[in-house]
Amino acid sequence: MDHTEVLALFDRQMRREAAPDGPGTRVERTASAVRQSGGDGWNGVLWSDLDEASADAGIAAQIAYFAGRPFEWKLYAHDTPYDLGERLASAGFRAEPPETLMAAPTAAVVERTARTRLPDGVRLEPVTDAAGVARMAAVHDEVFGPGSSSFREPLARQLAEEPDTLSAVLAVADGTPVCAARAEFPPGKEFASLWGGGTLPEWRGRGVYRAVVAQRARIAARRGYRFLQVDASEDSRPILERLGFAALTTTTPYLYDRDA
Repeated sequence: MDHTEVLALFDRQMRREAAPDGPGTRVERTASAVRQSGGDGWNGVLWSDLDEASADAGIAAQIAYFAGRPFEWKLYAHDTPYDLGERLASAGFRAEPPETLMAAPTAAVVERTARTRLPDGVRLEPVTDAAGVARMAAVHDEVFGPGSSSFREPLARQLAEEPDTLSAVLAVADGTPVCAARAEFPPGKEFASLWGGGTLPEWRGRGVYRAVVAQRARIAARRGYRFLQVDASEDSRPILERLGFAALTTTTPYLYDRDA
């Protein structure tokens, strides 16, 4: 995998040419930015084309557009200008912990995980309705802290209205969910995106996360997606590297909620 070429493809397909990621959302393109807004889901800036002369005005334009609504500026390490993060912070944005953008050829991940087995007593259950999403949310809140499951309402709506665009799964032990994850399948793109995978502490290091990656990789392969993409935490990055994922760059969420 040519990392430079794959990053350029990701920037084009998943950022500059991004499609709405759920019902009721819209993607708008201006001369200097691509943003998503509307619906119950994620609101924010996906891509920007700014330089030292235009950056501050470009930031102010997005703050004015969202008009007090909380939103995120998804900043990648190779975005310009070099001090865009500092400018966002000066404008009132709050930086969250950075993540690593990782990608892998889908076929390679399927091959590497072909022998993956769940621990005894654990099974995978597909999530197909709002009740299943509620169980996913409970896992996320326990793993990542209260309020981490903001996806609950938009995900339930997406499952109901656009079920072909995602696949969600729970790993369940003795009736109790111990891991929750999903894959997004944007139409017309070559990347399937893997999200979640949070695992209860007592079940870590036993192959559960690897198993949910394997399951989603197989689905992506059947649907013809060439690459898998993950915004990886420091916990998941070493596992993903062993499964064939490579780091392309880092991404930092900058949150704006000053007037919320």
